[in-house]
Amino acid sequence: MQASPLAHHFENLDKQTHAARLGMWLFLATEVLLFTALFAAYGVYRFLYQDTFAQASRSIETWIGLVNTLVLVTSSFTVAMGLNEATKGNGKRTALFFAASVALALVFLGFKALEYTHHFQEGQLPGRYYTFEGVQGPGATIYFSLYFLITGLHGIHVIIGMTVLAIVGVLSWRGKFTAEYHTPVELAGLYWHLVDLIWIFVFPLIYLI
Repeated sequence: MQASPLAHHFENLDKQTHAARLGMWLFLATEVLLFTALFAAYGVYRFLYQDTFAQASRSIETWIGLVNTLVLVTSSFTVAMGLNEATKGNGKRTALFFAASVALALVFLGFKALEYTHHFQEGQLPGRYYTFEGVQGPGATIYFSLYFLITGLHGIHVIIGMTVLAIVGVLSWRGKFTAEYHTPVELAGLYWHLVDLIWIFVFPLIYLI
């Protein structure tokens, strides 16, 4: 017999679910504030070093950013499909959709590793490690410092998100969730959608503007 998902300090499952959703939304709000501050810093320095930032941004592989955007958007779709299956009590189908999302996350990280490798080879690194001769000036080092900070932090979120999706997917495959209780699936999906949403802002800011 499967143990009840209701924690002892909640009166019923509805209140527990509401508390879990509220906690997740508060956490996501702090994540939004973090990246908003980074985007604001990027905007300020781009205003101060317009020409240098424009030159440095041409060193970024736009096609990789575009491919990764399509990959993450697709992964959000598969996560949404997984949640839809969870609401129907189809744990194994949820697991399959989440596995697809994890695979897409690995594709994203693979392209990001390829991109980073190119920057390392060219000497396009943060701060005093910057040795690229193509673009000079203080703005260049600041650009790549912000580039690695923003994309690197987002990459960490991708790794965390795919780990959560993998764990929830395994639990779904084992039948831990039902149509009545699938809150962890919903919360994992919310986190992944935030990861996708942040990249929707990163892509035009870093790769297109």
